[in-house]
Amino acid sequence: MPELPEVEVVRAGLAPALTGAVITGVSVLDDRALTRHVGNAASFEAELSGTTVIGVARRGKFLWFPLTSGRAVVGHLGMSGQMLLREPGAVPERHERVRLIVDHPEHGELAVVFADQRTFGSLAIDELIPTADTLPAGWGTTTALIPTQVSHIARDPMDEAFALAPVRARLARTDSAIKRVLLDQGMVSGIGNIYADESLWAARIHPETPASRLSTRAVNRLFAEVRVVLEKALAEGGTSFDAQYVNVNGQAGYFAHSLNAYGRTDQACARCGSPIRRAKFMNRSSFFCPQCQRKRSS
Repeated sequence: MPELPEVEVVRAGLAPALTGAVITGVSVLDDRALTRHVGNAASFEAELSGTTVIGVARRGKFLWFPLTSGRAVVGHLGMSGQMLLREPGAVPERHERVRLIVDHPEHGELAVVFADQRTFGSLAIDELIPTADTLPAGWGTTTALIPTQVSHIARDPMDEAFALAPVRARLARTDSAIKRVLLDQGMVSGIGNIYADESLWAARIHPETPASRLSTRAVNRLFAEVRVVLEKALAEGGTSFDAQYVNVNGQAGYFAHSLNAYGRTDQACARCGSPIRRAKFMNRSSFFCPQCQRKRSS
């Protein structure tokens, strides 16, 4: 599933093409792409046609395009969603679900294609409401308005308004495994399985360590490493293991070449040389170094 760096790469690619653009055409090819939308394909198409996009914003793994109508298009890439920029007359993508035609004052006419092989992603038109903390809602926006479908998502570690102190306080009160907490989008957003494993490896913390057993210093170290890992992944265009994640131009990211733990079962730890281990975790896998990341008992 695309995580924060991958979604931010997409947001940054869409912003220049969409900000200030008028939506002149909308085609819904598959209603499954509108599972979060209140209404049908006809209402989606009718409401968007003729509106202007104000910008492209992101919180965690959610994207949204504020509109001059006062509402917003909310997008989630799910497992395999892609947002692609194409020429207006480009042939349909293999798994194309929705196509927007936009007219930008500088770039002219473009097609914005939402493609999704596994159909877990979605687009929806949603209301904007004030943020609970009255601060800008996320990356790419200076306004304190957030879609209702995103309002329950916590801020992510890359957000200028992210505050570590309340997260530390909540960690001290939970005995859940620290990796489980990192994946809780209501605690901190944008961190998925890949970047949780990489950050825990960098901070030398076992993924099953009870969160309440971490000292203040360990929590500070962990979130410092989270930011370093996310920033590096963002600089390298995200992590692509197959053709499902690409940027708006269809190009893959290359952070997979920088991974130290995730997917490296039985390979030597870059720090101590011990074989990286794989363990089952929440219907997925955790990858860690048993030597560098010693488990602390509850």
